[in-house]
Amino acid sequence: MLRELATVSFYADDLAAAGRWYTELLGVEPYYSVPGYLEFRVGESEDELGIIDARYRRTPAPATPPDTPVYWDVDDLAATVARLLELGATAHEPLTERGDGEGFATASVVDPFGNVLGVMTNPHHRAMRAARVSRTAR
Repeated sequence: MLRELATVSFYADDLAAAGRWYTELLGVEPYYSVPGYLEFRVGESEDELGIIDARYRRTPAPATPPDTPVYWDVDDLAATVARLLELGATAHEPLTERGDGEGFATASVVDPFGNVLGVMTNPHHRAMRAARVSRTAR
């Protein structure tokens, strides 16, 4: 069945501006670029974030951002949300603690291109990353 995240795709009316914005946010240039599409590799597992020129959208853009964000694990949730807002994103879901103080928390923003970008802290993901690093260091 589902095994792992492959690619998350966002749309942008101004692909060049979206490429610049995400390059600034992520600190890396897209690793793949063809007319109408950019793709970034994110994090240690190199998950893919694709940006598609909105001309290729198969259905009309929704009137409001969807309430089904993909959440990216981050080290410092409050600092990440602050940085996203500083770069021009708008608040979508405020920082919300989940799981009775176990270290799970989420937030989301709408990027300047109308896409919902979710961010979270997740101790389960940190444990999995630590185990991967431990296995590869042997």
